[in-house]
Amino acid sequence: MAQAATKEVKEFVFLLIDKFSMIAFASAIEPLRVANRMADNTLYDWSLASENGEAVRCSNGTRLLPDAPLADVDRDAMIIVCGGVDVKQATTPGVLSWIRKQSRRGVSLGALCTGTYALVKAGLLDDKKCTIHWENRESLREEFPEIELTNHLFERDGARWTCAGGTAAADMMLHAITTDHGRDLTALVVDQLVLTPVRSEDDEQRLSVPARVGVRHPKLTTVIHMMEENIEEPISPSELARQVGMSTRQLERLFRRYLNRSPKRYYMGLRLQRARNLLLQTDMTVINVALACGFTSPSHFSKCYRNHFGRTPYRERGVAATGG
Repeated sequence: MAQAATKEVKEFVFLLIDKFSMIAFASAIEPLRVANRMADNTLYDWSLASENGEAVRCSNGTRLLPDAPLADVDRDAMIIVCGGVDVKQATTPGVLSWIRKQSRRGVSLGALCTGTYALVKAGLLDDKKCTIHWENRESLREEFPEIELTNHLFERDGARWTCAGGTAAADMMLHAITTDHGRDLTALVVDQLVLTPVRSEDDEQRLSVPARVGVRHPKLTTVIHMMEENIEEPISPSELARQVGMSTRQLERLFRRYLNRSPKRYYMGLRLQRARNLLLQTDMTVINVALACGFTSPSHFSKCYRNHFGRTPYRERGVAATGG
């Protein structure tokens, strides 16, 4: 495959920020390495950077030593911001200033996992399609309601690339290899990495409702999907039942048979999990989190939250802040 190396070497600079996702980083870099090996030539080159040039801890506790601190990169390179846990704290003013400067210089920018947050915060995804890990999607939408956020595995909109993280980073890079050097080389890379099937940018991040809950009853999965899409303004059990052509009692029996809980309890669990994500990932007040999850009474929200998670919303946020 040496003939594949007919273009200039493409350079990537991976910006590691504190608690970045190791699996997303490895999934992005390994297809590039294998592409070089399969082509028996250097098609891709990469380096690692951090804000101060010091070792960076990833979310599993491992530390990586970057090649250099932040500095201007070649205009033909692409910077990939590698995010993970607690991305808001890791997105420092220095990081924002640097990626804005590189963008003004014409450098392309991408992001893995929650690294999308840094690009959005820097104002570099205005009028661009983007994606982020599904767990962070609603908190990002709450903070930046104007962005065009999708649920796809990855998005490539001009000089802006974003992906959901995890193994979706490999899908994004395989798509880039196909664009640069064709499907034959990509097929060799896929075989080496045992990555089948290859997913496209139109694929959704999360498994379908039947796959996630282990139930394939069409009416039940339809109701669960409606619940997931209507968190801020919950739909009553009677209306959910009506929309799938059932009585409320039939819907109740269906949930108890397959999920061993009532529709109301299942729905409450979805809303409270969304609330927990917002508490941990945004600066929204507890009252605004309650409203965003369909609770009109803060006291009722606090009571339900404590019953479900064993601590109040205020305590949840306080524990997260202290790392307890």
